[in-house]
Amino acid sequence: MKKNLIVLFMLTIIALPLSAQRTKDALYLKNGSVIYGKLLEISENKYKIQTSDGSLFNFSSDEVDKFIKESPHFDGRKTSGVGFALEAGLLIGSQNSDFSAPFSFNIIVNYTNLTKNIVGIGSGVEFMGSTFSPLFLEYKRLLSDRKTAPFIFFRGGALLHTGGDDESDPYNSYYYPKDYKGGASLAIGTGISWAKEDIETYLTFAYRYAQTSYKQGNYNDVIYTYKNNYNRLEIKFGFKF
Repeated sequence: MKKNLIVLFMLTIIALPLSAQRTKDALYLKNGSVIYGKLLEISENKYKIQTSDGSLFNFSSDEVDKFIKESPHFDGRKTSGVGFALEAGLLIGSQNSDFSAPFSFNIIVNYTNLTKNIVGIGSGVEFMGSTFSPLFLEYKRLLSDRKTAPFIFFRGGALLHTGGDDESDPYNSYYYPKDYKGGASLAIGTGISWAKEDIETYLTFAYRYAQTSYKQGNYNDVIYTYKNNYNRLEIKFGFKF
């Protein structure tokens, strides 16, 4: 667990600079227009600016209201409303269990408030020796409303066993069926999202705790309960609509 938290902290530090946008020169004209680019020359009588497409513009000082450095505003993120997300990934890490990298797929219905606050409820399918369905609540907080933005999130809920009953093996008289049960599920992590028009893609890194168990009898008809506790690094890629 300690190792996974250290990895998660490192990934957070890496993700934060990715949200930074270059500051551009902004030339505000008296007619209400704003020209973004690189200011090449400024004098009492003239402002010369080059835009990102290479075009050069010259304005007299009488046409210019002010000149500042700023990041162009991005309006592509949803400010409020209902949406949903699809995501898939793996639970990775050294573990004393039979499953080195369980697979996870989730569907999340969410609500966005004031752009940066997102709450949701989700479910899906996870394969941990048998099939389980997670049921969880999520809170996500964007650290920026820019086109590329880091975020933090928290999920809490439970795993429900949805796989079929584990039947005895007719070809193996020493095989004893397993009765699977679900358990608690928790995730806390960080990520980076990229917004474009009505679609957002994102990559998450999280510490994931999950618990499953199964009961199994032996040749003496004694039933034992075995528990699997997963403390993993969860990596997922998703789409939010």
